[in-house]
Amino acid sequence: MSLHDELRSAQRCVDDLARCVARIERELGRGPETRRVRSDTEHLRESLALLAATAPKDRAPHVPPARAELMRVPEAPYDERLWAGADDEGVGTRRGP
Repeated sequence: MSLHDELRSAQRCVDDLARCVARIERELGRGPETRRVRSDTEHLRESLALLAATAPKDRAPHVPPARAELMRVPEAPYDERLWAGADDEGVGTRRGP
């Protein structure tokens, strides 16, 4: 499927969700829970509209980035001078307040 097909499919799903939420709201009333679900549904609709508006019209298929080369980290302890003047997070300074 193309990007635009996926966006249209997502929009149809959100439209179905909105219809279901409206039916639930009629059954349960406009309590805080149903208002929140309705609001979330509206946010989804707005977000999809923004995605569709910013989606490129002619787009090449997605090509995953090349795999990064692994870097070996030595097992030897680090030189203590690297930590000179640093504080341990959550422990505080070793030099006093």
